[in-house]
Amino acid sequence: MDLSADFWDNRYQTNDIGWDLGTISPPLKAYFDQLTNLDLKILIPGGGNSYEAEYLFNKGFKNVYVVDLSQTALDNLIARVPDFPSSNLILNNFFDLNMTFDLIIEQTFFCAINPSLRADYAKKASDILNVNGKVAGLLFDATLNTTHPPFGGSKKEYLGYFKPYFDIKIMDASYNSIKPRAGKELFFVIQKK
Repeated sequence: MDLSADFWDNRYQTNDIGWDLGTISPPLKAYFDQLTNLDLKILIPGGGNSYEAEYLFNKGFKNVYVVDLSQTALDNLIARVPDFPSSNLILNNFFDLNMTFDLIIEQTFFCAINPSLRADYAKKASDILNVNGKVAGLLFDATLNTTHPPFGGSKKEYLGYFKPYFDIKIMDASYNSIKPRAGKELFFVIQKK
Protein backbone atom coordinates (compact mmCIF):
# COMPACT_ATOMS: atom_id res chain seq x y z
CA MET A 1 0.00 0.00 0.00
CA ASP A 2 1.44 3.35 -1.06
CA LEU A 3 1.09 6.00 1.66
CA SER A 4 4.13 7.99 0.56
CA ALA A 5 4.50 11.75 0.36
CA ASP A 6 3.74 11.54 -3.38
CA PHE A 7 0.54 9.57 -2.69
CA TRP A 8 -0.74 12.19 -0.23
CA ASP A 9 0.34 15.18 -2.28
CA ASN A 10 -1.43 13.73 -5.32
CA ARG A 11 -4.61 13.30 -3.27
CA TYR A 12 -4.57 17.01 -2.36
CA GLN A 13 -3.64 18.12 -5.88
CA THR A 14 -6.55 16.17 -7.38
CA ASN A 15 -8.90 17.07 -4.51
CA ASP A 16 -9.38 13.35 -3.78
CA ILE A 17 -9.89 14.07 -0.09
CA GLY A 18 -13.27 12.67 0.87
CA TRP A 19 -12.40 12.82 4.57
CA ASP A 20 -11.95 16.60 4.39
CA LEU A 21 -14.95 18.40 5.89
CA GLY A 22 -14.00 21.82 4.51
CA THR A 23 -14.25 23.20 8.04
CA ILE A 24 -13.36 22.33 11.61
CA SER A 25 -15.26 19.35 12.99
CA PRO A 26 -17.84 20.18 15.67
CA PRO A 27 -16.29 17.95 18.38
CA LEU A 28 -12.89 19.60 18.00
CA LYS A 29 -14.39 23.09 17.88
CA ALA A 30 -16.21 22.37 21.16
CA TYR A 31 -12.97 21.09 22.72
CA PHE A 32 -10.94 24.08 21.51
CA ASP A 33 -13.55 26.52 22.77
CA GLN A 34 -12.90 25.38 26.34
CA LEU A 35 -9.10 25.74 26.14
CA THR A 36 -7.87 28.85 27.95
CA ASN A 37 -4.07 28.65 27.85
CA LEU A 38 -3.11 30.45 24.63
CA ASP A 39 0.54 29.51 25.20
CA LEU A 40 -0.01 25.78 24.67
CA LYS A 41 2.36 24.32 22.12
CA ILE A 42 0.02 22.33 19.90
CA LEU A 43 0.80 19.80 17.15
CA ILE A 44 -1.62 18.65 14.48
CA PRO A 45 -0.02 15.62 12.80
CA GLY A 46 -1.08 14.79 9.26
CA GLY A 47 -2.94 18.07 9.44
CA GLY A 48 -3.96 18.16 5.79
CA ASN A 49 -5.86 21.35 5.01
CA SER A 50 -5.67 22.16 8.73
CA TYR A 51 -8.99 23.82 9.47
CA GLU A 52 -8.21 23.03 13.12
CA ALA A 53 -4.93 24.95 12.92
CA GLU A 54 -6.72 27.85 11.25
CA TYR A 55 -9.38 27.93 13.96
CA LEU A 56 -6.86 27.78 16.80
CA PHE A 57 -4.64 30.44 15.22
CA ASN A 58 -7.59 32.77 14.73
CA LYS A 59 -8.54 32.26 18.41
CA GLY A 60 -5.10 33.51 19.47
CA PHE A 61 -3.12 30.28 19.83
CA LYS A 62 0.22 31.20 18.24
CA ASN A 63 2.17 28.01 19.03
CA VAL A 64 0.23 25.76 16.66
CA TYR A 65 2.30 23.45 14.47
CA VAL A 66 1.19 21.30 11.55
CA VAL A 67 3.22 18.39 10.20
CA ASP A 68 2.23 16.78 6.93
CA LEU A 69 3.83 14.89 4.05
CA SER A 70 1.94 16.99 1.49
CA GLN A 71 3.33 20.38 0.48
CA THR A 72 0.04 21.04 -1.31
CA ALA A 73 -1.91 20.62 1.93
CA LEU A 74 0.42 23.00 3.78
CA ASP A 75 0.18 25.50 0.91
CA ASN A 76 -3.62 25.33 1.15
CA LEU A 77 -3.45 26.48 4.77
CA ILE A 78 -1.14 29.39 3.89
CA ALA A 79 -3.50 30.42 1.07
CA ARG A 80 -6.37 30.66 3.57
CA VAL A 81 -4.34 32.07 6.49
CA PRO A 82 -1.41 34.09 5.08
CA ASP A 83 -0.33 35.21 8.58
CA PHE A 84 0.10 31.64 9.82
CA PRO A 85 3.82 31.32 10.64
CA SER A 86 5.51 29.31 7.91
CA SER A 87 8.04 28.13 10.50
CA ASN A 88 5.18 26.25 12.18
CA LEU A 89 4.42 24.26 9.01
CA ILE A 90 6.59 21.17 8.90
CA LEU A 91 6.90 19.15 5.70
CA ASN A 92 7.96 15.88 7.28
CA ASN A 93 6.88 12.54 8.64
CA PHE A 94 5.32 12.65 12.12
CA PHE A 95 7.55 9.77 13.17
CA ASP A 96 10.67 11.82 12.35
CA LEU A 97 9.75 14.84 14.52
CA ASN A 98 12.28 15.93 17.10
CA MET A 99 10.28 18.56 19.02
CA THR A 100 8.06 18.55 22.09
CA PHE A 101 4.48 19.72 22.56
CA ASP A 102 1.83 20.21 25.23
CA LEU A 103 -1.09 18.96 23.14
CA ILE A 104 -1.45 16.78 20.06
CA ILE A 105 -4.71 17.08 18.12
CA GLU A 106 -5.91 13.94 16.39
CA GLN A 107 -8.16 14.45 13.38
CA THR A 108 -8.01 11.63 10.79
CA PHE A 109 -4.22 11.11 10.96
CA PHE A 110 -4.25 8.00 13.17
CA CYS A 111 -6.78 6.36 10.84
CA ALA A 112 -4.81 7.39 7.73
CA ILE A 113 -1.48 5.80 8.67
CA ASN A 114 -0.80 2.14 8.00
CA PRO A 115 -2.46 0.26 10.90
CA SER A 116 0.84 -1.53 11.51
CA LEU A 117 2.17 1.84 12.77
CA ARG A 118 -0.49 2.42 15.41
CA ALA A 119 1.57 1.14 18.34
CA ASP A 120 4.48 3.27 17.07
CA TYR A 121 2.14 6.29 16.94
CA ALA A 122 1.20 5.83 20.61
CA LYS A 123 4.86 5.62 21.66
CA LYS A 124 5.93 8.57 19.47
CA ALA A 125 3.08 10.72 20.78
CA SER A 126 4.18 9.97 24.33
CA ASP A 127 7.83 10.68 23.47
CA ILE A 128 7.14 14.13 22.02
CA LEU A 129 4.71 15.30 24.69
CA ASN A 130 5.86 17.39 27.61
CA VAL A 131 5.05 16.35 31.18
CA ASN A 132 1.26 16.14 31.58
CA GLY A 133 0.88 16.50 27.81
CA LYS A 134 -2.30 15.29 26.14
CA VAL A 135 -3.59 13.86 22.91
CA ALA A 136 -7.17 14.87 22.12
CA GLY A 137 -9.41 14.39 19.15
CA LEU A 138 -11.37 11.86 17.16
CA LEU A 139 -10.90 8.25 16.13
CA PHE A 140 -13.15 6.22 13.88
CA ASP A 141 -15.14 3.64 15.84
CA ALA A 142 -16.18 1.54 12.88
CA THR A 143 -14.89 -1.06 10.49
CA LEU A 144 -13.85 0.93 7.45
CA ASN A 145 -11.28 0.03 4.79
CA THR A 146 -8.56 -2.60 4.96
CA THR A 147 -6.62 -1.72 1.80
CA HIS A 148 -6.58 2.09 1.88
CA PRO A 149 -7.25 4.94 4.30
CA PRO A 150 -9.20 5.72 6.28
CA PHE A 151 -8.67 2.58 8.35
CA GLY A 152 -11.21 1.91 11.05
CA GLY A 153 -10.93 0.35 14.43
CA SER A 154 -12.53 0.03 17.83
CA LYS A 155 -12.22 1.45 21.32
CA LYS A 156 -10.86 -1.87 22.58
CA GLU A 157 -8.14 -1.86 19.93
CA TYR A 158 -7.18 1.77 20.60
CA LEU A 159 -6.98 1.25 24.36
CA GLY A 160 -4.44 -1.50 23.74
CA TYR A 161 -2.16 0.96 21.95
CA PHE A 162 -2.55 3.91 24.31
CA LYS A 163 -2.79 2.42 27.82
CA PRO A 164 0.94 1.62 28.12
CA TYR A 165 1.80 5.32 27.69
CA PHE A 166 -1.30 7.30 28.64
CA ASP A 167 -3.98 7.68 31.26
CA ILE A 168 -7.33 7.59 29.50
CA LYS A 169 -9.33 10.66 30.53
CA ILE A 170 -12.17 10.08 28.09
CA MET A 171 -12.77 7.80 25.11
CA ASP A 172 -16.45 7.73 24.35
CA ALA A 173 -18.84 8.02 21.44
CA SER A 174 -18.78 11.55 20.09
CA TYR A 175 -22.17 13.16 20.71
CA ASN A 176 -21.69 16.01 18.23
CA SER A 177 -20.20 14.40 15.13
CA ILE A 178 -21.31 15.53 11.72
CA LYS A 179 -24.30 13.53 10.49
CA PRO A 180 -22.42 11.14 8.12
CA ARG A 181 -20.05 10.20 10.97
CA ALA A 182 -22.63 10.02 13.75
CA GLY A 183 -22.18 6.82 15.75
CA LYS A 184 -18.84 6.16 14.04
CA GLU A 185 -16.48 8.41 16.01
CA LEU A 186 -14.90 8.34 19.43
CA PHE A 187 -13.91 11.58 21.11
CA PHE A 188 -10.90 11.04 23.32
CA VAL A 189 -8.51 12.84 25.64
CA ILE A 190 -5.52 10.93 26.96
CA GLN A 191 -2.72 12.24 29.18
CA LYS A 192 0.90 11.17 29.19
CA LYS A 193 1.81 8.96 32.15
